[in-house]
Amino acid sequence: MGAKLFGQALLKFGCGLVLVAALLFLPAWTLDYWQAWLLLGILFIPMFLAGLVLMAKKPELLRKRLQAREEEMEQKLVIALSGLMFLAAFVLAGLDHRFGWFPLPAWVSWTAAALFLLAYALYAEVLRENSYLSRTIEVQEGQKVIDTGLYGVVRHPMYMSTLLLFLSMPLVLGSLISFAVMLVYLPIIGLRMRNEEQVLEQGLEGYRDYKKKVRYKVIPYIW
Repeated sequence: MGAKLFGQALLKFGCGLVLVAALLFLPAWTLDYWQAWLLLGILFIPMFLAGLVLMAKKPELLRKRLQAREEEMEQKLVIALSGLMFLAAFVLAGLDHRFGWFPLPAWVSWTAAALFLLAYALYAEVLRENSYLSRTIEVQEGQKVIDTGLYGVVRHPMYMSTLLLFLSMPLVLGSLISFAVMLVYLPIIGLRMRNEEQVLEQGLEGYRDYKKKVRYKVIPYIW
């Protein structure tokens, strides 16, 4: 299974890299787009290293995240909307660079890159804390409520990290219009969390009590 899993991971990684690069550089119609190169670097180099770590230490978690498919219609809608959001955000960032609609200073890109890497570190910590993480909404056999670490601060630390990741991406690219598109992630993530918590309340023992203990979903004292 190791060689097959590694091949699947490598194929998805390569396809993702090519797709994102195409969505950025083709609309920009130039390779002279340093913010796009910066995003590709901070996005895919840590992703590749994280994949190697999961392959070595948690191959089952890597397999679940590669092969998972949503079954619920509501979550299929969330995935479709997220895909459209990314498509629009990347293409508009490339066009923004090409035509100079709303240029942002370089320091914004570098600051956003630092925030992006911080969000990656938070995401890695969530993976370390929760071995039940899956890309689909489900209750797994033997699953237990985790209420320590980041899970003692917010109920959905994975979405906390992805929110920071996604909102920092367009700023790395230096595109204000792309950032406006990425704000659509807020209602999308809200829809996903609502459905996820319904599933967990019904199928995961102790989750209702956990909700009373940890009040905030994504951002402490705010949301």
